[in-house]
Amino acid sequence: MTVQPADGLSLAAGFPDPAHEQWQSLVEGVLRKSGKDVSGPAAEEALSTTVEDGLITRPLYTSRDDAPDAGLPGFAPFTRGGKPEGCTANGWGVRQRHACTDPVRLNEAVLTDLENGVTSLWLAVGGSGGVPVSGLERALDGVLLDLAPVVLDAGAELDAAAAELLRLHALRGTPAGQVRGSLGADPFGLAAREGTAADPADAVRWALRCAEEYPALRAVVVDAMPYHEAGGSAAQELGASLATGVAYLRALTEAGLGVEAACAQLEFRYAATVDQFLTIAKTRAARRLWARVAEVCGAPGAGAQRQHAVTSPVMMTRRDPWVNMLRTTLASLGAGVGGADAVTVLPFDHALGLPDAFARRIARNTSTILLEESHLARVIDPAGGSWYVERLTDELAASAWAFFQEIERAGGQAAALGSGMIAERIAATWAERRKDLARRREPVTGVSEFPLLTERPVEREPHPRTPARRGLPVVRRDEEFEALRVRSDAHLAATGARPRVFIAALGPAAAHTARASFAANLFRAGGIEPVHEPAQVDASSVAAAFAASGADVACLCSGDALYAEQAEPVAAALVAAGARRVYLAGRPGAYDGVDEYVFAGCDAVAVLSSLLDRMGVA
Repeated sequence: MTVQPADGLSLAAGFPDPAHEQWQSLVEGVLRKSGKDVSGPAAEEALSTTVEDGLITRPLYTSRDDAPDAGLPGFAPFTRGGKPEGCTANGWGVRQRHACTDPVRLNEAVLTDLENGVTSLWLAVGGSGGVPVSGLERALDGVLLDLAPVVLDAGAELDAAAAELLRLHALRGTPAGQVRGSLGADPFGLAAREGTAADPADAVRWALRCAEEYPALRAVVVDAMPYHEAGGSAAQELGASLATGVAYLRALTEAGLGVEAACAQLEFRYAATVDQFLTIAKTRAARRLWARVAEVCGAPGAGAQRQHAVTSPVMMTRRDPWVNMLRTTLASLGAGVGGADAVTVLPFDHALGLPDAFARRIARNTSTILLEESHLARVIDPAGGSWYVERLTDELAASAWAFFQEIERAGGQAAALGSGMIAERIAATWAERRKDLARRREPVTGVSEFPLLTERPVEREPHPRTPARRGLPVVRRDEEFEALRVRSDAHLAATGARPRVFIAALGPAAAHTARASFAANLFRAGGIEPVHEPAQVDASSVAAAFAASGADVACLCSGDALYAEQAEPVAAALVAAGARRVYLAGRPGAYDGVDEYVFAGCDAVAVLSSLLDRMGVA
């Protein structure tokens, strides 16, 4: 039976309201057991985490964590969504990217996508690694252009690609007022990627034409992906997009468009990452910040920022790529909940080359499941009102606005790109993040944590060749560990075996399992095969076990009490048996015979790279 509360009776009636200080007191007790003697606010700070942009994530948020009023969906500042109805009617747009040079194969892929849930197409055209402009008509054969908007990514071939797309619309009888999508003009994004000067003249010309002839078609995209792909933080990505958007507004209004008409020509593109809360906050903060820009420019009625979210290529891994399906699911969830108008889910094999049909199917079905089975779009701004999300949105917006102002003080987006200011700031951010990745403080599942050395490699046709980028670099979270695995793979191909390390586990399983598992996981991340056989050794048995392992380095694993008793005699026995280097899993100590210590937070990349060098693994 179901018990219903009586009218006016709260189910919490009779329970005392706990005070924040009471919770802190309980936290203090737990921390004392772990050796941290802190009290009051310091106890809460001990559980807080500093993330990028100096933002701090606290363990508990309450109504005391005030944030500005987010307003209502469809009304300035549009934090809660750009439309009053949100995405409740049809969900967010499912936009798939295609980069294929063969028009026939591309046509087959886009038709399959459109027949199975995709609602718009994002096409690489020309020298940007996509279909030739001359092949666009064949690639779009059978596509109902009035129902499936096309977004172009043509780079320097904007003029030819845009003219061809509009010719196809006219050829197929699409009324000018029903031509939707985007021509994808983005000279500032091109300048960021190629290291060239940004010239908005062509983008302005197409925007003027769209505003006059094609009211539902946008000409310009403010693409923040180059800054994300170079290793920028969420605030830097947002700040650079604001500066780019303002630069376009200046160019468009100088050409004669009103501010509202100029805003209507822009679509903003952001990365969605595996950090779902940061992605939610990013999309919400972006709308709020752009509403402020429009207000300052004298167009408070310009409407909400139009957003296109793309799952992050930086987070995609080449090893254990199946895990990428989980990453893109979380990223697309964050983008959708955050209110993005269109979401592109990159296929799980994106980092390996051109996706196959299975990968494209999983990518498009990711949004379908979130929309049709999880019903995420049924509620407008479902994260709204969360004390954590509202506070994170506010703090991220403040950090992004500060970076935007810094760019403006440097002379605007063009000047900041030309002087290298943006590149320097992003490089500094990525350098700090690389340290966290190397120390596995930012774990990458399947790569730096829980790698599978026996996995069968997934092979794909390479991406179309594109000109080398001379501007902002392209980074990946897995890049340094990938370099270690490549060395291990080459050694395997040359010798028939991977480099090995002997796990010398001391004492019973209860004493050594935790550190033995830690060490094995660490060495696998560098492509080094751990040999843990037998399960337990001591000074009298370790030499024979080490000789049978086929390894020439070893790692002692146990608890501190057993280390005090056995570490030195076991290390001595290993050295006598020919061990070239002896590691110990645990905090650095002063054990004779131990050459190096590995522990949580150590620089795993440095340790593993040095070990491969010592092993002669090129």
